[in-house]
Amino acid sequence: QVQLVESGGGLVQAGGSLKLSCKASIATFSMYDMGWFRQAPGKEREFVAAVRWHGGIKHYTDSVKGRFTVSRDNPGKMVYLEMNSLNPEDTAVYYCAARNPTYVRGSTYSELPREFDYWGQGTQVTVFS
Repeated sequence: QVQLVESGGGLVQAGGSLKLSCKASIATFSMYDMGWFRQAPGKEREFVAAVRWHGGIKHYTDSVKGRFTVSRDNPGKMVYLEMNSLNPEDTAVYYCAARNPTYVRGSTYSELPREFDYWGQGTQVTVFS
């Protein structure tokens, strides 16, 4: 049984900040690549950021580089997304996602939603100007 629960979303003025949290109920959490995705109304779900299982490599989509920071706390089984300098284009439902460990999927990294195996229910982020 795998469960991901996001929190921290809300309404924020353009230029402001929010920190999203994801609590993972995964026995071997440290073996999973973790990602953040977002989906705006009428849009496809898109990759935002990811942190590899070992924590040594982080990835970001170009539109959030320099503004967002992804991190993980393996002992606490938490994943975070610190979002700064928010703009209305960041408005979306943000989802936490987990990718099965390497013994299941191998070592190939992916930013495709279909390559992630478990998803939270999402948390709404609304940025107004």
